Amino acid sequence: MHYKGQGGLKTLPKTLPAQIQGNARGIDLKKADNTSQGESKMLKRGSTILSKKLFILTIGGGVAFWAANFAISRTPIAAEYRAALSISYFPMLLEALFGGLMIGFCVSYFLLRFFDKLPTKNAILKSVILSFIVLIIVTILIEVPAKFFTPTRDALHYFLIGVMFNATRFLFLGLVIGYLYKRLYGSA
Repeated sequence: MHYKGQGGLKTLPKTLPAQIQGNARGIDLKKADNTSQGESKMLKRGSTILSKKLFILTIGGGVAFWAANFAISRTPIAAEYRAALSISYFPMLLEALFGGLMIGFCVSYFLLRFFDKLPTKNAILKSVILSFIVLIIVTILIEVPAKFFTPTRDALHYFLIGVMFNATRFLFLGLVIGYLYKRLYGSA
């Protein structure tokens, strides 16, 4: 195939550099040593295995988040918290399940995707670190505006109670996702 460029008539190469080296990102699938463990597993096994493990970790984390929320909701301080903020009990349980699944998906995805880039060797600790990063983000984006920008008496008191509840829920989510990761990948 010929084209006319600035230097006159030229011939296009038959293969592109990315085709010579492997895939569209230029990663040779046979020599995946320049990629992280999680990325090389994704490249070798395909996205169906990744999505199956992502699904298992997400469900496990979501259920752990919901179970921790259910246990917390049975305490008298949680009843006081719900009454002060006018939170209905059954919708709160359903919202905790959906929220736990979304947070579990985020933590699971980043654990699978960036496993080797996280600072420790223990999968449970890596998962707990990721879940606390998400806790900080959720606290800044949701908890702070909800408590301090609405007319609530004792806003700081209820903010601290909410942070303690969330820290417990996120801790259990991280522990379960890390444990399931160790079970799925062996003793990683």
